[in-house]
Amino acid sequence: MFAKIDWKALVDGALSMEYTELPDNAPDIKTLESDESFLGKFHHALFELHLEEGSLVCPETGRKFSVNKGIPNMLLHEDEV
Repeated sequence: MFAKIDWKALVDGALSMEYTELPDNAPDIKTLESDESFLGKFHHALFELHLEEGSLVCPETGRKFSVNKGIPNMLLHEDEV
């Protein structure tokens, strides 16, 4: 599963929430199991960071989706349908 993660998107998302503990480049998949420090930071980024207020931005279109109380509003406006 690790190979399927878009590493740049994960790092960018973590950085936008001021979490700077992830390396810029994904580590070698062969050494993951033995790197407890990395695994702890990776786990934190995946499962413990929560966006409560703010916005999500689509990397393809640049459209912003507001997030209120942890819930993103991803409904299209009438002019976007």
